Order: sequence, then structure tokens, then C-alpha cells
Amino acid sequence: MPAFGFFALFAVLPMLLVIYLSFTAWDGLGTPALNGGENWSRLLEDSEARASVWRTLVLMVVSWLVQTPIALLIGVWAAGKQRSRAVLSSIFFLPLLLSTAAIALLWQALLEPNFGAFVGGPLFLGDPDIALYTVVLVISWQFIPFHTLLYQGAARAVPPSLYEAATIDGASRVSKFRHITLPQLRYTIVTSSVLMLVGSLTTFDTVLILTNGGPGTATRILPLHMYITGFSGFEMGYASAIAVVLVVLGTALSLAVMRWSGFRQMTSQQEGS
Repeated sequence: MPAFGFFALFAVLPMLLVIYLSFTAWDGLGTPALNGGENWSRLLEDSEARASVWRTLVLMVVSWLVQTPIALLIGVWAAGKQRSRAVLSSIFFLPLLLSTAAIALLWQALLEPNFGAFVGGPLFLGDPDIALYTVVLVISWQFIPFHTLLYQGAARAVPPSLYEAATIDGASRVSKFRHITLPQLRYTIVTSSVLMLVGSLTTFDTVLILTNGGPGTATRILPLHMYITGFSGFEMGYASAIAVVLVVLGTALSLAVMRWSGFRQMTSQQEGS
């Protein structure tokens, strides 16, 4: 019951408030005035909002494609018991200790075209064709260690007897990874994927600090479009409509991944259970 109360207070109530505001005209001051479905009609005709949705989907998919294989391979490797792996893993996990703002400022300085680490190279944050992919790389650098930790913990829980039996049967290392490790990490892959995909819908601060949506609108993803609309344009009602779209997209995406992966039928993979 207390958990339901906290959920209702900090999740359901704010969502209901945002839905209400999406039907109002409000500049952040005074009393919101109902304007019917004007914000939603405007949203359907807003070409920049549609472009922002597309950029958000690109960022989400590319982030998943970059982060998942790297985190999976490093996590399985780090699950070994050698001391050298533990030392290297400790260094690799250092980004987890840094705040998002610090990471964004660090990469902004590194990629600065005149005084950064790539003087004379491509304009990573200034070229509209590669700026969004540069943002993806920075986000991946920040979050791969977290997902690696998930895979490392899951890989260490795989029963050693499975590998011992495979070794007796003459299975190669690749065959063990394909037929034992990957199936045993199935639910961890699903969990990690949901966190990555839904997390991409809430990515905001990194993009704001790195590019502020530029150059032009090349990196203006939907959460940033919502922020600029609400806190720069003082159109809180319209920004609330965009927020509702984000909530619906995130919820639908989570349900789709869980249904597609069979996550609801999850059973324990531990020995003896």
C-alpha cells in the first residue's frame, strides 16, 4: 500500500497534471487557460516536432546498436576471475563516477575544433551530418560501463557446470559463447535493452550541453524540443503535449520489447530453482 501511494504521488499525479496542461495555454505564470485540442492540432502540423521524433528514433536505435555488443562482450570478458581483468575493469568503469554535465563538458572541450584533441579533423559537433552520431558516441561512452556491469554480474551467475560439460564435448570458445553464454544472458539483454531504449527517450542534458540542438536543428531531439518550447518559448501547454507523446512512446516501447522477448514468461535460470 505505501508503494502504491508513492507511485500515485510521484508518477500518476504528475502524468495526470501534464495531460491536463496539454489542453491549456500557459506561459508558466498565472492560471492555465483551457484551449481545447489546439496544442494537439499544432503538434500534428509541427514539422520540427516530426523531425525531432525521427532524430530521437535514430539516436535510440544507433545507441542500442553501439552499446549492446560492446557492453555484452566486455561484460562477459570482465566476468573472468583473473586479477588483471579486475584492474582493467575498475579503470573502465570510471565514467560511472562522473556526472552527465562533467562528461558533456569534457567531450565538448576534447572536440573543440580550434583547441581540442582533433584540431584540423572533422567538425564532430559542427557538421550537421555527423553531429548526432557524435552525440551517440558520447552517450555510449557514458553508459556502456553501466550496462557492462549488468552483463558482468549475469555472466558470473552462469553455472560453471555448463561450460565444463561443453569443454568435455570439445566445444570451442566461440561455440560456448553462442550456445551457453548468450542464451543464459537472454533476460539481461532484454533488461539492458529496455533501459537503453527508454533512456534514449529521456536523454536531454548531454545534448543540451554539447550542442544545444545544433548545428541548426541537427541534434534537436524530442526531449530537447520539449525543453526549448517550454522554458525558452514559455509555451508550457504545448510542451506538455510533447511530454505526453514522450510518455506514450516510452511506455509503448517498453511493452513491445517485453512482449516480443517473452520477458513476462521469465523463469529463474539458476541451478536447483
